[in-house]
Amino acid sequence: MSVSVSDGPAIVAGYEYKLQLEAESPVFPQGCTLTAQVRAKVSATTTITTLTTANGGLARISDTVVEITIPPAATANLSPGSVVMDMVRTDLEPGRHLNFTVEIPVVRPVTRGL
Repeated sequence: MSVSVSDGPAIVAGYEYKLQLEAESPVFPQGCTLTAQVRAKVSATTTITTLTTANGGLARISDTVVEITIPPAATANLSPGSVVMDMVRTDLEPGRHLNFTVEIPVVRPVTRGL
């Protein structure tokens, strides 16, 4: 298994977060459905939020690009540090894990409570 580290934006607690991920191969075909759970760490038993194509948390942009959107209500109570997520194609039987994990830093904003 290879590991790739890329710089990207941190989640600012209490604000909407958006990130586009680009795959090297076409893993997001037209009509696919996706689910991702965001947790404080891989071993955490509680889920911070569940993102899906149905609830707008995951949006297929192209065969190789997906956009992640985490709403402010889900980031509001995050502590500084990081969160993790992965992604599953749920249109396949059985569902197919897409074999990647994303760790996203979380920062506390100076301007908050708006």
